[in-house]
Amino acid sequence: MLSRILDLFKGHPSDPLPEPDAKLALGALMVRVAKSDSDYQLAEISRIDTLLARMNGLGPVDAAKMRATCEKIEAAAPSTRKFALLIRETVSFEARIEAHEALWQVMLADGVPNEAEMAVVLQVREALGLTRADCDAAKLRASPL
Repeated sequence: MLSRILDLFKGHPSDPLPEPDAKLALGALMVRVAKSDSDYQLAEISRIDTLLARMNGLGPVDAAKMRATCEKIEAAAPSTRKFALLIRETVSFEARIEAHEALWQVMLADGVPNEAEMAVVLQVREALGLTRADCDAAKLRASPL
């Protein structure tokens, strides 16, 4: 699906990555949000694992393995905007809403949302073609009660 990302991975034959798809791309964006404040915390890692498990029907070990792959993809991925645009081209509107909600959950996982994380979430919102109302609704669903 995101075959254009494959070009980014060429030249790294020692550690080949799987062909990126929308699920791995979303995982990589979740990692990018969590790392954007330069403080990648256990709470954020746990939230990413939980989301990957739930969204992909995985057990805890497989979700952690998927996150590790997503971390590698995130490190090699293009700019956040370009990456999100690639996702937009391959998934439904409903999947984009779900993806945005997942990003909010990651951002709120450590209890300390900050400007760097917010900037990434908003950049992704725009690139995914979502409105502020979509964003606000996703944030409400993601917020802990």
